Amino acid sequence: MKKKIKAISAKALVLTFGIGTLFSCVSDKDSPGLEWMPDMYRSPAIETYVDYGYVKERTDVEKTMKQSAKHPPMNTIPYYGKVEDLEMMLPYHRQVASSAPVTHGLQAKHGWKISEELNGDYEVAAEDKNPIVLTEENQKAIFDQGKKLFKINCVHCHGEKGDGKGPMVESGAYLGVPDFANLKELADGQKFYSIYYGKGMMGAHAPLLKNKEIWTIVHHINKLQSKDYGVGNVTEEEVSDSTSVEIAEQQ
Repeated sequence: MKKKIKAISAKALVLTFGIGTLFSCVSDKDSPGLEWMPDMYRSPAIETYVDYGYVKERTDVEKTMKQSAKHPPMNTIPYYGKVEDLEMMLPYHRQVASSAPVTHGLQAKHGWKISEELNGDYEVAAEDKNPIVLTEENQKAIFDQGKKLFKINCVHCHGEKGDGKGPMVESGAYLGVPDFANLKELADGQKFYSIYYGKGMMGAHAPLLKNKEIWTIVHHINKLQSKDYGVGNVTEEEVSDSTSVEIAEQQ
């Protein structure tokens, strides 16, 4: 009886293996055929430099021309977006302070523009104007996007109100975070410079944020400094997390 069971089991195993082998064969010579538990060796996680427009022999047209990595290499220009956004995609022309390699780990060999001056181009950065122009039609979405980016990247130190009382400061981990209310005279270009390269204990955010995103945050900071900031004096109550952030991303 045991021999019969073993014989049946062996035949069933061979039959199953044979059927699986036949079904795994396809006409496309470049295809791996049917895959048994592909997630065991194909990571479902998002990975850098992976073409997510073509996954498992399925093409997603909407993703074929989208950037899969966080940022292109230093000093290169991405090819996506609108022509009017090209200026914001160009490498930042201002130089960082000469002390940046020591204080913020920004090395010239990695593409950072190091100045010979102690303060770098911080003072002349005041001449730079925010290229994202507010209008009555777009400002609400831009403020919403700026608030969202600020919450992700800045609130932990600067606080939701920009008063320098974020949870990291309240915990005692960091000190000396300024209250934006005391920086109203700071030019937009200097705010961008400080976020891009870092300032004081704040690290450089250039590897984390696109230039357009930094300029959007600058608008939000201005809104925190003055409730009347904007075209037509948009009030703080009109800016919420629930509005269409997608509009701002398309501006």
